[in-house]
Amino acid sequence: MDAHAKVMYLPDTMTSWPWPRAINHHLEDVKAEVDASFRDFKALSHESQEAFNKCNFACLSALIHPNIPREHLRIGCDLMNVYFIVDKYTDVENAAVTKEMVDIGECILGEIVRQIFVQIWAHAIKTASLPSQRHFIEMFTAYVRALVVKAPDREQVRCRTIDDYLKLQRDTCTVRSCVLICEMGMELPDEVFYHPVIVELVDCIVELSLVDNRPGDKNHNLITAIMLELGLDISSAMAWAAHYHAQVQKRFIEGLTKVPLWGPSVDVPVKEFLDSIAMWARGNHSWSFEGQRYFGTRGPEIQQNRLVLVLPKVNCEAAASTVGKVNVADLSKILGTAHRGAT
Repeated sequence: MDAHAKVMYLPDTMTSWPWPRAINHHLEDVKAEVDASFRDFKALSHESQEAFNKCNFACLSALIHPNIPREHLRIGCDLMNVYFIVDKYTDVENAAVTKEMVDIGECILGEIVRQIFVQIWAHAIKTASLPSQRHFIEMFTAYVRALVVKAPDREQVRCRTIDDYLKLQRDTCTVRSCVLICEMGMELPDEVFYHPVIVELVDCIVELSLVDNRPGDKNHNLITAIMLELGLDISSAMAWAAHYHAQVQKRFIEGLTKVPLWGPSVDVPVKEFLDSIAMWARGNHSWSFEGQRYFGTRGPEIQQNRLVLVLPKVNCEAAASTVGKVNVADLSKILGTAHRGAT
């Protein structure tokens, strides 16, 4: 080990979360199917594909959605793959190019991602309720628009305040738009889905995921925001983040007691929906160690001893440059067209 390498203690943020780890029993079958389908698109270079495989996003989908049927898990896996690539490609572009991706349609995995989304949506409209389809389109649109807001931060080396960072990341992370999978078979009307209590509970899950997914670029990540705003070193910033995580958990648990009653036909799916998003937080945390995106093969070891060797960040720009291109704005048009056809 390098004598100058730093070792950081990683707080265990989920010891008190009431929802235990579980994994979807359809994982192996669906993973083989999704991986084969994705390879056929030839979206990545050989090296990028190998790195992508180690992330094991099918495992992530199975951990955050342990109780959904096979056909829904397949959609969740496909969505997770697409979101990862879109996120990583935009993360290395400047503001002008990112805006062009969204407004004009030049960039990010082009026809490949378009085809994947057509495939996803063709499956989704067979089993997804009309409200869940509409909610997904709304959340997805907010996601791609927020990518444009995020890009100047990188270009201008801007570090946001803690509150500003969390506000932006609520849209640029994929949790909100992936709520489609949790809601897919449910008929949740807008007055329920957008009720302030439900919105707050979803926001809590988003923030729990943001804290647990600490890595980011040098200036655009939660730990940097904490260090700069509060004048803390990295260890103290990690402790602050863990304390904030505990407060958000408490907000979620207390928020569950404030959920209105709409009648049995609505109350039952609402409870199922809230249990599903709670499992998102647990599954995301578990995958941080079970996948190899953050800690490589040492994930289980680090999960036990909580000690992380701080390494230089790998430059992803070269890998991203091998990827194809796409019209992000067109993706929401694809979904909108499919949605109107379903109605």
